[in-house]
Amino acid sequence: MRFEPGQLIVHRNVRRGRIGWVRTARVVSDEPRGLLLWIDRGSAVANEVADDGRGMRAMPFAEWTRRSYRLLPGRWSGPPVLKFLPVGAAHSVWWFRDEAGVFANWYVNLEEPGIRWHDGPLAGVDMVDQDLDVVVRPDLSWQWKDEEEFTERLAFPEHYWVHDAEAVRAEGKRVIALAEAGAFPFDGTWCDFVPDPGWHPSAALPDGWDRPPAAR
Repeated sequence: MRFEPGQLIVHRNVRRGRIGWVRTARVVSDEPRGLLLWIDRGSAVANEVADDGRGMRAMPFAEWTRRSYRLLPGRWSGPPVLKFLPVGAAHSVWWFRDEAGVFANWYVNLEEPGIRWHDGPLAGVDMVDQDLDVVVRPDLSWQWKDEEEFTERLAFPEHYWVHDAEAVRAEGKRVIALAEAGAFPFDGTWCDFVPDPGWHPSAALPDGWDRPPAAR
């Protein structure tokens, strides 16, 4: 399944068969080495919140497991972000920008490889975010991110969606080695990316955004 440049799709995070977040994105390119997506400021999104309106990161994971949930639509409020999903890889790489739109850093999101789907007029990619991440700075220095959350959630295997913590860490170390070497995609590629001026943020989530997750 191939996506077309400029196509609007939904990028979704799935947690134990339940949608955790949804982001509308424009396809920049879809080529043999991977899928490149653009999420503009103001793009329609949805995030899972508990029955009291708080997100998962606003409470201990033990409390989160006892709550009921709903998906709350909203808008992407941060600076625009470029996402690269390498084919078959257990991670994606995001290009973050500052408020002036200048490249700030890479963000390695450790995740299960995405599954593409097509449902009538809508298409998307579903993945499982594995929570542990790596921040890579422009000088190629790096640091782990969200280690405490990762460790906390691993203590609840009956509720957590990560089943092999060592495999997640090993993938992070593999990508760190690429960053330290300044190898693609940490070689300056796409740091000066400029989106098509005809692309505008989706004002609302498209019909079907909450369809059941793609089967693995």
